[in-house]
Amino acid sequence: MTTDLPSSGLNGLRGLRTAPCLDGETASTLRRELAPRLGACDWFTIGIMAPSAGAALTALRQLEAAQGWSALQPGDPAEGEPGPVFLKGNQRTGLFHLRREEGLGAGILITGHAASDPDAEDTWGPLPLDLFA
Repeated sequence: MTTDLPSSGLNGLRGLRTAPCLDGETASTLRRELAPRLGACDWFTIGIMAPSAGAALTALRQLEAAQGWSALQPGDPAEGEPGPVFLKGNQRTGLFHLRREEGLGAGILITGHAASDPDAEDTWGPLPLDLFA
């Protein structure tokens, strides 16, 4: 199933509980809109809401590969219980933490940090889990 991206692009994602499903062309448009915003930032924190730890880790690794970022390392043992999770990653510490959490939507939240340009700082998403595949 494909859901249309709100006409306001990245800004239209704000406040959504879960990321929309996008077709290939719409996903490409969203990545093109996101690229200069990410490029203006120095480092990032990442939040991933996913139906499982495996899905969260896959989305994280795809994001890191697509952006050329160093891989974050687990900050604590991965939880073994099946079910929905929230992954929180921080490039400053180089770590991610994964916790089981019910009631979340699904998607990636990226917060850009830029000490030299605070106007560039923002949070984008929720982005589809497969946006960077």
